[in-house]
Amino acid sequence: MAAALPQLFVAVDTPELAAAERLASALNDICTTGIKLGLEFYAAHGPAGVRSVMAQAPGAQLFLDLKFHDIPNTVAGAVRAVVPLGATVINVHAGGGPTMMKAAVAAAAEAASVHGVPRPCVLAVTVLTSLDDDDLSAVGQSPPVHSHVVRLARLAQQCGMDGVVCSAKEIQSLRDACGKDFALIVPGIRPAGSVIGDQKRVMQPSQAIAAGATSLVVGRPITGADDPRQVGHLTPPSPPRPRPPNTLGMTPSLPRPPETRTSPPLFPHPLQAAIKIVEEIEGALI
Repeated sequence: MAAALPQLFVAVDTPELAAAERLASALNDICTTGIKLGLEFYAAHGPAGVRSVMAQAPGAQLFLDLKFHDIPNTVAGAVRAVVPLGATVINVHAGGGPTMMKAAVAAAAEAASVHGVPRPCVLAVTVLTSLDDDDLSAVGQSPPVHSHVVRLARLAQQCGMDGVVCSAKEIQSLRDACGKDFALIVPGIRPAGSVIGDQKRVMQPSQAIAAGATSLVVGRPITGADDPRQVGHLTPPSPPRPRPPNTLGMTPSLPRPPETRTSPPLFPHPLQAAIKIVEEIEGALI
């Protein structure tokens, strides 16, 4: 593996640069935490946005989660383009095949040497955690998900990949199939009581670490933490203005008044949520 990975990557899934910068700054003091920037953010702000966010957290490692999936030459070029950003982890879809994965690994090593940066860990995405057996059948792939994940992980390892992105449900099988040094980065992590959302294969943080995960990826349970007024002491929304009926008995549309109250930040208090999850992870390692 190219580098030791943090126990937790916080998924900054937003297109808003200022919000991403605030979150990165808040998380900077947690030494076991990294930051994951994904396709939504990258599409909005590109490499300059990545540099701006990571400048707020110089001690954090970056997981650049762009999931490249294209012909081998195109993926190799994309990998070479992002390596100068200094990410600790980048990823491609294992479904792109062995030639594509080998091209990604070679491009990462080549670009790191050219630019004088550490080689990133190159991971393969097996099956997205939003998919289940029915979804695989719908796109013409053979379920069960579990067997498909193990097959793709073995292929990725044969192609020189450093590890895979998988759900917590496959951790033990992948440890058995690929060994203890193969990195398993696990999204779909939900602390007890959290909303599952669009994830279908989930697990709690301590359970995933105990099962053998290398690093966890947690987004909404941290970035969408509780009522912002509990921390930010923000002014609650004003009640809606009444709309007088017109002479035809219809309610006319009124122009919106200028915004005068303080809008709640997108990430009201992520630090407390992240610390809680890190403590749970550390407890599982004792």
